[in-house]
Amino acid sequence: MSSLLKPFSVCEGPCESCGVRRGCQSSAPDRQPPSQRPAAGLGSVPAHQRSYAARRNLAAAAIGGRKITHPGKAILAGGIAGGIEICITFPTEYVKTQLQLDARVNPPRYRGIGDCVKLTVQDHGLRGLYRGLSSLLYGSIPKSAVRFGTFEMLSNPMRDATGRLDNTRSLLCGLGAGITEAIIVVCPMETLKVKLIHDQCSLRPRYRGFFHGVSEIIREQGVRGTYQGLTATVLKQGTNQAIRFYVMNALRNWYKGDDSRKEMHPIVTAMFGATAGAASVFGNTPLDVVKTRMQGLEAHRYKNTMDCAFQILKQEGPQAFYKGTVPRLGRVCLDVAIVFVIYEEVVKLLNNVWKTQ
Repeated sequence: MSSLLKPFSVCEGPCESCGVRRGCQSSAPDRQPPSQRPAAGLGSVPAHQRSYAARRNLAAAAIGGRKITHPGKAILAGGIAGGIEICITFPTEYVKTQLQLDARVNPPRYRGIGDCVKLTVQDHGLRGLYRGLSSLLYGSIPKSAVRFGTFEMLSNPMRDATGRLDNTRSLLCGLGAGITEAIIVVCPMETLKVKLIHDQCSLRPRYRGFFHGVSEIIREQGVRGTYQGLTATVLKQGTNQAIRFYVMNALRNWYKGDDSRKEMHPIVTAMFGATAGAASVFGNTPLDVVKTRMQGLEAHRYKNTMDCAFQILKQEGPQAFYKGTVPRLGRVCLDVAIVFVIYEEVVKLLNNVWKTQ
């Protein structure tokens, strides 16, 4: 940075006012020997123009230096991305949840993904594939907002001078973001979503809609009724975001190499996001199955998270921990790809209208 400022030092050049302020003797440029005259270039430019050029060069240096996203922008961009994403991908989430709730200990109702979609449409129409959307929509917007806001808040102090975040630190920041969103948003919203979807499977559904379902659950079980499966949710969301942000950051660092200013095309961002989503599915689907069972209407069958996992293993075998993997894989890959693309594009837009340090 000192090299940028050197041509504009007030102690160089023929400015007479400079000499008066500093109490030094300076002579006019035509009275100085040639060896003491300032070099041609910016040093010969009038003071006000040199000042403007200095500010412009410093701004250019800042652009090429530390790049961070203000947490406020991350919260707003994350909320927008989450709301759009869930409206697109919810039917796959619905099918995944139904297959995970279809325990083997009872006669299975669905023979697979296609059969689940077919029976749901026959019984409830196309709208049936969106049952429980409201609870997830109300939760998806603040969930993504908390996730990206927390990640940027944690990662900004850890970035180097070029804005680069190493892979290990991205893993830790993703873990922190996942745990935070699990406690504040995900657990209560996921519990309500699972209960509403599970209620639809009953012969006599009790809940007439989202708000009726929420009021009934809280009336009967209290606020604790919306925090069933908290341990499983924290484990699931923490590992989920740790894996996703780690893979996404590693791919981003690989793509950009030594040029931190290299732009990523939205298609590239989508491909990297889908890869990160797939990695998280294979990494923590067992935790997702346990979480879903702990939040269902039959959660009373389990003493705690460990008991739930043990009963699933004992009664249904290890393959039960990967129920709903295929529909979840499709949804999560699309989910993460959409979220990262929309997030990055909204941040770019906000950078143009919201100036921050």
